[in-house]
Amino acid sequence: MSLAYWRVPLCCDAGQHAAVIERLRASLLHPRHPMADLPGAGSPYYSPYALAEGVFARLTGFGGWEVLRLAGPLNLLVLLTGLNRFVRVLTPRPWAPVLALGAMTLLWGTDRAWWSGYLGLMSMTGNLGYPSTFAIGLTFWAWALTGARARDGRQVRYVGPGGLRGLPGYALLGLLYALILLVHPITSVAAVLGAVALVAGWQRGWRAAVAGRWALTGAVALGAAALWPYFDVFALAGDGSVDGMHRVLYLDLPGEFWLALLGLPALWLRGRRSARDPLVLMFALDCAVVAYGWVSGHYTYGRILGLSLVPAQFALAVELAAPRPWGRWRRVLGCAAAAGALTGFLTVQAGALIPGGFPQPPEWPSYTWAARHMRPGEVVITDGYYAGHAIAGYGPDLAAPAWPDASLDERERARRAADVAAYLAPDSTAARRTAVVRRYHVRWLLLTRWRRVPAEAVVVAWSERTGEVLARVR
Repeated sequence: MSLAYWRVPLCCDAGQHAAVIERLRASLLHPRHPMADLPGAGSPYYSPYALAEGVFARLTGFGGWEVLRLAGPLNLLVLLTGLNRFVRVLTPRPWAPVLALGAMTLLWGTDRAWWSGYLGLMSMTGNLGYPSTFAIGLTFWAWALTGARARDGRQVRYVGPGGLRGLPGYALLGLLYALILLVHPITSVAAVLGAVALVAGWQRGWRAAVAGRWALTGAVALGAAALWPYFDVFALAGDGSVDGMHRVLYLDLPGEFWLALLGLPALWLRGRRSARDPLVLMFALDCAVVAYGWVSGHYTYGRILGLSLVPAQFALAVELAAPRPWGRWRRVLGCAAAAGALTGFLTVQAGALIPGGFPQPPEWPSYTWAARHMRPGEVVITDGYYAGHAIAGYGPDLAAPAWPDASLDERERARRAADVAAYLAPDSTAARRTAVVRRYHVRWLLLTRWRRVPAEAVVVAWSERTGEVLARVR
């Protein structure tokens, strides 16, 4: 997976995450806006995870793109170890973690699901180095620790790290949930739902001392998150600036997720055994939040869809890890799961690992040819979709940021986008273009081959692959 991640050109949100690392490399304490020549105070991208990447970049001299590449194997290590620990808390069956890994990476759908926080093989070729992947790995660790405490060592042997017993262990668990919240807030929604399901399903004997321990975990999580100085994570709860772009999550849901339904029989069986089964409760809570996102119009809650599949995928893995001989229904379930995994691999996931012959990941162009002429912090106007999402990752700023950010009022971002559109309009006058250049201190133009270069700009370089032109404003 690491080799596949390094093979595929970084695309999509990668430019934003590389830009965050670049801004932190320039200033750890007061980073600028990730994509614009503006203050960055309040940006949720400046998480503890990003800060660690920024420190690493300063110590090594690596740029944002290189650090993002190196983050992939690290995130994968956290993800794999966390998955292993969590599944071993669910069951002592030795092959269950292996089957859970297969289900999590293959049982999605027959349409490509390409979003941050989706952990199919195909999607991981693009998002393995993202904060969302790291946060999901931490979520599995948090669930393992939460489940072990809720179960109190009964029925399964706890194999988690030692030294975390008693009240200090509950406090450290709260710090772990705070870290998930700060690294990727939307993943923390699913993380908390999973914790509630584990505690509600397994905790017995709700004495005052027991309730106090879990209250300590929650208080530490909220308090630690509130103390993070770079942004107010709780202010994001009312921010609907990215809801619109997430509506497509619901529209594409059937084709992207239907193979995960193969886990529903295993969930149903667990529910028959116990109505308080944690995986059943987790799935019900996740579905309720996803449904709320659709009904309320807060489509961003659909981002937990990737983790909402985990209860069904893991329940299936636990069921199929049972020792043989199998009954007829388990043999049928195993054949169906194998057929589903093969279908998912051949239709969507194989292209992540096998070059050619299968649908491939997106292949965005590189902009190193343009970035070598620009200095970090210089402002550029671009009309290209790829360039608008990638160029800030090399250090330059955009006159109009491509993504919403809590540190920039959406009305201001819209004004900037309107000014850029006016600059690029075919009927734009020299006076109008000069006003925009002065207002935003524009130094460069990065234009597609269909756009005419203004008379007051000088062409410096061009891309043989895309035909895009880099021009310096006089």
